[in-house]
Amino acid sequence: MPLDTPSLAQEARRQIEICNACRYCEGFCSVFPAMTRQKAFSDGDLTHLANLCHNCRGCYYSCQYTPPHEFDLNLPAALAELRQDSWERLVGPRWLSQAFHSSGGLIAAALVAALTLLIAVLSLREPGEGAGFYAFLPHEAMVALFAPAFLLPLVAVVLGLRRYWRESGAGPLRLRGVLAAFTQAARLRDLSGGQGQGCNFEKEERYSNARRWFHQAVMYGFLLCFASTGTATLLHYLLGMEAPYPPLSLPKLLGIPGGVLLVIGTIGLGWLKTRAERKMGAARVWGGEMGFIVLLGFVAATGLALYAATGTGWVAPLLAVHLAAVLSFFLLLPYTKMVHGFFRLTALIAEQTLQARKQG
Repeated sequence: MPLDTPSLAQEARRQIEICNACRYCEGFCSVFPAMTRQKAFSDGDLTHLANLCHNCRGCYYSCQYTPPHEFDLNLPAALAELRQDSWERLVGPRWLSQAFHSSGGLIAAALVAALTLLIAVLSLREPGEGAGFYAFLPHEAMVALFAPAFLLPLVAVVLGLRRYWRESGAGPLRLRGVLAAFTQAARLRDLSGGQGQGCNFEKEERYSNARRWFHQAVMYGFLLCFASTGTATLLHYLLGMEAPYPPLSLPKLLGIPGGVLLVIGTIGLGWLKTRAERKMGAARVWGGEMGFIVLLGFVAATGLALYAATGTGWVAPLLAVHLAAVLSFFLLLPYTKMVHGFFRLTALIAEQTLQARKQG
């Protein structure tokens, strides 16, 4: 699939070719070793390199060719723009992603408000007969709302990843490469600046691991919350154990720490984003990225508030708001910064596959 914006590719190609000739930053992250495999870069190569980049910005502060040098290199920004373009192009439809990133906070707030009203009306028209949350909204209504809202956006992302894989030319999967990529992603190695000292995202020429730690809090918090929901689903359908669950049950032992980590991580990432220089990222999507961070943090915060409100009159309104926030998160997933996690992991797997193919 050709790039829709050739000017982005041309600028990224120009900068990458200069970097490939210099190679001073070869040990910084996964981008630079991958860059050395060839001297000419196809559109697929550029898309792959852009998705390997974690925008740590260490290469910018180490580069001798940044402004005011005539080469005018700003590789983090060039790759960020190309990366954003790849998500919009490969997942599609592009206009939905562009709409969210131009008015992310407003769209997320409006969608949460509308869905809160819908869920509140449903709970009044079809009051549940079960215990806990099901006393306010029947289980069948929750499934009818959330199953398509989860599965359809996920299908869109999977199709986008399939297009990316073909464009990168990675070829057949290798199990060893998949395991190595998951290990790398679990450690967020590329946010350590390649040497473990951290990156320069918010402190310019000073190193910091803060972005890595906050990213890990978000990543593991999200996985714990997802595991909590998955465990509750298995308990419900396989063992006939319906919610609400006691405080020491597996869903709550996973969900509460997960929610806390998500709140801490999103607050931290939002704070760092206000301190970082916009010129080294995709500046046009700054608002949408911040809107996504706020939405994800809001999902976690309302979930924790719902736990705390158990047995009080606040459960019904908080349940409507929390379910609306979760539903909004999944509906918007392919068009927000959330999609970067899927693409980065796929890029790491593709890179391991390409390396193995080169080594024979």
